[in-house]
Amino acid sequence: MKPWHFNTDSLPKAERRDAWTEALNRLCLPLGEFPDNDNFRGAVSCVVSPLGIEIAKIDASAHEISGEYPNQPSSIWLLLLLDGVAEFFDGLNSHALIAGDMAYGQSGIPARLQFKSDCSQLFIKIPEIALSQRMIAPLSLDVGYLSGQSGVSHVLSGMLCSLAESLADISEIELRPVELALTEFLIACLAREGQLPGGNTVGKHADAVRTAHLHRICQTIETCLGDTKLNPQRIADEHGVSLRYLQKLFTLSGQTFSGYVRGRRLERCRNDLASPLYAHLSITEICYRWGFNGSAHFSRAFREQFKQSPRDYRREQSGQAALTPKD
Repeated sequence: MKPWHFNTDSLPKAERRDAWTEALNRLCLPLGEFPDNDNFRGAVSCVVSPLGIEIAKIDASAHEISGEYPNQPSSIWLLLLLDGVAEFFDGLNSHALIAGDMAYGQSGIPARLQFKSDCSQLFIKIPEIALSQRMIAPLSLDVGYLSGQSGVSHVLSGMLCSLAESLADISEIELRPVELALTEFLIACLAREGQLPGGNTVGKHADAVRTAHLHRICQTIETCLGDTKLNPQRIADEHGVSLRYLQKLFTLSGQTFSGYVRGRRLERCRNDLASPLYAHLSITEICYRWGFNGSAHFSRAFREQFKQSPRDYRREQSGQAALTPKD
């Protein structure tokens, strides 16, 4: 999707409410209360990453986003307040947002955000599939609040603030490492908040503890995908558990260790095949880069997983890139 921009400044004041509603509709954001005065102004700049993550910088006068937007693909939204004063209501509690704080939720769940002053925000919408590839258990979120003042949420907030400052200058190719880092940081933040199965294990039953342990194991696997010597015993030793216990964790999640590793390696290969950054690498070099021992085995596994050969997928993606309009 080509980047798009919108600004109310060139519009008659009487037309700004309808135009702003339409701009928010493009982001699947439902407009709530709108100021009665004629001085409202708003601007949006939106880009879309290769994974389909929408990233929009929104600058606007005081207004409200409230309710839910129907008939949209399943996704996770994340909002970072860059500047201004806002209040977030999650259905039970209200949270005062200051610069650096974040709110999040799953599409289809009502929420309310009141921007009480001129404000600047970064709004991100992540297709659920972009996160589910890294999840063992199905993702089911409430709406929630993340303080950006400490911990891993502070790191995520800082990264997104830098992204907002550079959004106008960053290319689609350069967004690839950003989207990977974003999904990893968001998963870590949600786990800390107890929003993932087993993410916050205090006072929870054994299943939650096992799930949390499995998520930590999968994070370790992610850092070792390119190592052909990656095996269950090595991961079990790193986490101080028995091989039998490790295998049981994957069995209870409906997977196997080897099946999970193969799936993650295939996903990494698919990302590289679509990226112009790795156009100089052959398909064989890419498959070896992510721990496969042979191109024939890789091609069979890739076709089984994605219903087309690596060569056809790369050709298709390079053709789409060539047709993408450039600013």
